[in-house]
Amino acid sequence: MLIDKRTLPYVALMTLVVVASNYLVQFPFNATLFGINLADLLTYGAFTYPFAFLVTDLTNRQFGTSAARKVVAVGFAVAVFFSIFASTHRIAIASGTAYLVGQLLDITVFNHLRRLSWWKAPLVASLLGSAIDTVIFFSLAFAPIFAFIGPNDDFATGWSSILGVFATEAPRWISWLIGDFVVKLICGVVLLLPYGAFISVVKPMPAAAKA
Repeated sequence: MLIDKRTLPYVALMTLVVVASNYLVQFPFNATLFGINLADLLTYGAFTYPFAFLVTDLTNRQFGTSAARKVVAVGFAVAVFFSIFASTHRIAIASGTAYLVGQLLDITVFNHLRRLSWWKAPLVASLLGSAIDTVIFFSLAFAPIFAFIGPNDDFATGWSSILGVFATEAPRWISWLIGDFVVKLICGVVLLLPYGAFISVVKPMPAAAKA
């Protein structure tokens, strides 16, 4: 698999985003908002990982699906290698699996929608990719049923009130899953701004839509 040297900045950015997210997902977001303990809802990784979809979508638009898949593959290999040292093996496995499925779905959806309004492809693709990525990651990383991958995180499997206000209780990792996806929804919209700024300057390569 040959990588176009022009896509190397995307590979570097992807690696940075995934490694940082794998490390930061281990730390709850310790803050309170409107009386809600956000440590029961979010980890710091929720704020960095959405940038992975931005990198994928920019690569896809400029160079096409083939280049985007290569960036995802190389970013995956390098990121998982470094994630083993930056986080636990279980989180590295969960992240790698969720990353591949979510990013490849993002590429496929983006390619189908690339000829529509400029914002539809990145928004829909990133939101669908984020949804499947979030479910896969938090399930593999923290659900007791997947303990054969690695030991359970006692804090993550402890019980908490979902959203901090409802009577229904669930393991904290499910609250994290919900909070994480809400942040990704917001980031998916906010990141349209840098995406729009970038595409106004950098135009797709001639073969991008056909790749």
